[in-house]
Amino acid sequence: MRIATWNVNSLNVRLPHVLKWLDQQTTGGNAIDVLCLQELKLPDDKYPLTILSDAGYHSLFSGQKTYNGVAILIRKDCLWQNVNSTIKQIPGFTDPQQRVISTTLANTSTQIRIICAYFPNGYAPATEKFLYKITWLNALYNWLKQEIIEYPRLALLGDFNIAPKDSDVHNPAEWVGHNLVSSEERVAFQNLESLGLHDAFRLFPQKEAQFSWWDYRQGAFRRNAGMRIDHILLSNKLAQACQNCLIDEEPRRWTQPSD
Repeated sequence: MRIATWNVNSLNVRLPHVLKWLDQQTTGGNAIDVLCLQELKLPDDKYPLTILSDAGYHSLFSGQKTYNGVAILIRKDCLWQNVNSTIKQIPGFTDPQQRVISTTLANTSTQIRIICAYFPNGYAPATEKFLYKITWLNALYNWLKQEIIEYPRLALLGDFNIAPKDSDVHNPAEWVGHNLVSSEERVAFQNLESLGLHDAFRLFPQKEAQFSWWDYRQGAFRRNAGMRIDHILLSNKLAQACQNCLIDEEPRRWTQPSD
């Protein structure tokens, strides 16, 4: 199974990129079985269900006009055809923002729980938006404590809006006192790891200064002035089976890319 995550920052704008990338992977013999998308920025009735179906993917989605929105794409001809127990949002946590969708994929021998999440940005410490982020993170943690017991093969993918360590930041000194790198956010990330979740990217030797997000401004991508804030966390059983994890920078080079 190959799984991927991508904050598309408007599926309406980036749909051609998504289709192109999925086709490239398939043509190269590395078809993506599961793709988690964040920041759809469109309501459910505008979701390109037919287009993605024609491209060979089932869709599970939870949209919202203008903001947020998440989706899980599942390749039709992959081995994981039994899809069940799909839920939206964090159970028990009332939130009008569409940030979480999860489902279980099964084959004849086992099942895997896939959770796609778009973590709040937080804006800045000591603000109302930051308090919301911390409250949301606590709710996610409390829910996952039970999920990982019920589903020992679990993958949490998405835009976490957290750079776990200074090595995940181009210039840590520039970010002191900002969101994405605060001690509160990093502790919340560590709490998720304490549940038995593993940062898939760090399971393998990696080159330095690899990032998943670059600001649109000031030539940030050209200068590689980025941050690693998009992650795949794997439960113990999936971490033991994981063979590789990489960041594909190529779509960031395309015209009108997501940040």
